[in-house]
Amino acid sequence: MNPEQIMQAAAERAQTQQLPYAGALLPKEAYAFLEHNPQAHLVDVRTQAEWDWVGRPHIAEGQLLCIEWNRYPGGVPNPGFLEQLAQRVQPDTPLLFLCRSGARSHNAAIRATQAGFKYCFNVLEGFEGDKDAQSQRGHLNGWRKAGLPWVQG
Repeated sequence: MNPEQIMQAAAERAQTQQLPYAGALLPKEAYAFLEHNPQAHLVDVRTQAEWDWVGRPHIAEGQLLCIEWNRYPGGVPNPGFLEQLAQRVQPDTPLLFLCRSGARSHNAAIRATQAGFKYCFNVLEGFEGDKDAQSQRGHLNGWRKAGLPWVQG
């Protein structure tokens, strides 16, 4: 898919699912979009513990922003999330939000859009994907299951 097709698919999902932000991307679409748009950023909203122990996407230098949506331990919301985001990117920067499965990143995309960031997208399935029949992640879908680059530790 070329960047225009990717954005069209993302926008169609936004309309179909009545999303209050620019769109939703599958992991491979998100990766392709980042490759074609060096000014875009992937905002990983998981916790420091998840980045360290589970892993994180391996993309072009400077494109990955790690900003906790919830703090670890305890899962309390990060009150400085929007401020930290605003310190690192301009409001017209394309932002692709990623979490474990797509839920926290959905909420982050909503809040960022409400705060004036214009091009916010959720990465569906997240880094680890949905749970399988044995309640384990990483087997059905997600960034890692899609075979996209990532690092651990």
